[in-house]
Amino acid sequence: MSGPPRHFLSLLDCSREQLLALIERAHELREMHHRGERYQPFQGKTLAMLFEKSSTRTRVSFEAGMAQLGGHALFLSPRDTQLGRGEPVADTAKVLSSMADAIMIRTFSHELLETFAENSTVPVINGLSDRLHPCQLLADLQTWASHHGPLEARVAAWVGDGNNVCNSFVNAARLLGFELRIACPEGYAPDPALLAGCPNVHLVDAPAAAVSGAHLVVTDVWASMGQEEEQRERERAFAGFQVDQALFSLAAGDALFMHCLPAHRGEEVTSEVIDGPRSVVWEEAENRLHAQKALLELLLGAA
Repeated sequence: MSGPPRHFLSLLDCSREQLLALIERAHELREMHHRGERYQPFQGKTLAMLFEKSSTRTRVSFEAGMAQLGGHALFLSPRDTQLGRGEPVADTAKVLSSMADAIMIRTFSHELLETFAENSTVPVINGLSDRLHPCQLLADLQTWASHHGPLEARVAAWVGDGNNVCNSFVNAARLLGFELRIACPEGYAPDPALLAGCPNVHLVDAPAAAVSGAHLVVTDVWASMGQEEEQRERERAFAGFQVDQALFSLAAGDALFMHCLPAHRGEEVTSEVIDGPRSVVWEEAENRLHAQKALLELLLGAA
């Protein structure tokens, strides 16, 4: 690979034009997959996947995606690598990048990702960190655009925890120009540094203010991985922030509901909404596969 590698740690590693091209290419790859077309540009290429957090969608989508593109994916947990025994991150990055063509990391620490990328000679992908979840947003934007077309004039509502997915929604709004309204309990707002200079992103006091007239309503679990000990405290703090049918009915008539999954029915969302006719969570989940294949093409030069 000539020149420095291109990493994907944040949506902001893409320009607006590149992000729109990724969304369009993901649509094309989804259609090719559903038609049963064989497309394998990655013969002989390997993706190393490092997981500090458990995973369903991230692991399966990247592993299946590499297989469909003709390559191979390696699953590595801390128990399987010397990272789990204290090897410096920089050392692991240098070794893995000498053997694999790209590296995907799902971790608690965004700083670990940054250190890994600084020492890797191949592309590093953020499969989730405590700060951002850009791969989820690729799938979300692909799904939203497939139903509503260009997103510039649309409105998205985030209800709940200002977590890593919420932070990445802020980055998406910055790049694509849609309006984003965020309703979080006090003390649970997204990273304020991400909001600076982004006039189309608004923090609002109440879920109803966020959802009213919105074209997309999104939520996530109240306690993410690593926050289980805060569950009771968070249940109290998030009382009133559940997406139920009464709240969802305030959205636009063609509004969609999304959730990155896994969901806790009866907490952040009711079964009536997530299993209802305007929910696209299963399409959203499948699109992790196609959006990440488009991303791998971009980073590895097949596109």
